[in-house]
Amino acid sequence: MQNWLEFDDFCKLVDLDKSVVKDMIERGVLVSKNEGEKIYIEATKGAVAVMPKESRELNKEVSLGLGAEFVEKTIGTILELHKEVLDSKDETVEVLKEENNFLKEALLSLQTLYDEDRKTIEALQAQVKDVQKELEFCRRKYKMMWNKAIENYNKGGKNG
Repeated sequence: MQNWLEFDDFCKLVDLDKSVVKDMIERGVLVSKNEGEKIYIEATKGAVAVMPKESRELNKEVSLGLGAEFVEKTIGTILELHKEVLDSKDETVEVLKEENNFLKEALLSLQTLYDEDRKTIEALQAQVKDVQKELEFCRRKYKMMWNKAIENYNKGGKNG
């Protein structure tokens, strides 16, 4: 099982300077491949290669199987966890995009409702003005009718 890591990620994982890692690639200590402009390093064998010599010798002496196989499994587990984190990050980004689209649609819907309500209010205000004009006309007409009735009454009372 090969686990490939990007150059920068590998440098961070093993906590080595980029120039040191490049030197190790050139000397053939680390297995690498180029894809486009990116350099990938085989992580499981690479992690064993960057271990201090004393640690590698100690690992050879350990007979409980905690040697390179343990390191490979540990790094494999770390890489799998890293992959799961990246996958969950992508899912989170997708959920946030969907939520943003939903909120955008809701805002557009509210804007449409607001525009319709504003038009309705304008129409109602125009109707209120028309009714006020009609009411004022009726008041003047009513006042003229009563004034005429009072005049007729007064004329009828004086003549009678």
